[in-house]
Amino acid sequence: MRQSGNERRNRIIELLSSASKPISGSELAKMLNVSRQVIVNDIAMLRVTRPDLIATNEGYIMMHASSNRRVFKVNHTNDEMEDELNSIIDLGGIVVDVFIEHKIYGTVSAPLNLSTRRDIRNFLNDLESGVSSPLMNLTKGYHYHTIEARSGEILDEISEMLKEKGYLIEVLDSTTIYEPKKYS
Repeated sequence: MRQSGNERRNRIIELLSSASKPISGSELAKMLNVSRQVIVNDIAMLRVTRPDLIATNEGYIMMHASSNRRVFKVNHTNDEMEDELNSIIDLGGIVVDVFIEHKIYGTVSAPLNLSTRRDIRNFLNDLESGVSSPLMNLTKGYHYHTIEARSGEILDEISEMLKEKGYLIEVLDSTTIYEPKKYS
C-alpha cells in the first residue's frame, strides 16, 4: 500500500532525525520506494515549516536543538563574501543567519540557512541583482554569523580558517543575546 504524501514526509523527518550522517535524495527515494523527484518536492515542502531540515553536499540532515552553534563576528569586503561563505560550508558549517549591531537601529538580522554552494550562488545572485545590498555595508564590513555544525571540532576548524583568512574579529557563544534598542 502506497503512503500518502503527508505520511511519506513524516517518514522523511523520522529517517533524517534518527540518522547519524546525511542521507541523499536518491537514498531516501529507495527507502520510500518513490522517485528522487518526489523526494525533492517533499523536501521543498518540508523546508517551508522545518528550517532545521538542511541540504548539504552529502545529503539531507536534521539540525537538532543540541547541535553545535557559535556566533562569529567577522569583517571583510563585498568581494570576499563568496570566499568567506564557501569556506564555512566547505568545512561543514551552515550559515544560519547574518546580523549587524547598528548604532541607531540596534540589531538588524536576516535568516540565511546557507548549507551548499548552490545556496550561496543563489544568495549572491540575489544581491548582485541590485535590489538590495548586504547588511554589512551599513557597518563598514562588520557583521555576525550564527554558524551550526555537527561537532565542536568543525566549529573550531571554521574559527581557525576565518582567523587565517583575516576575517575573524571575535567568537561568541550561541547564547549571547542581542537586545534591540528601545526608544521611549
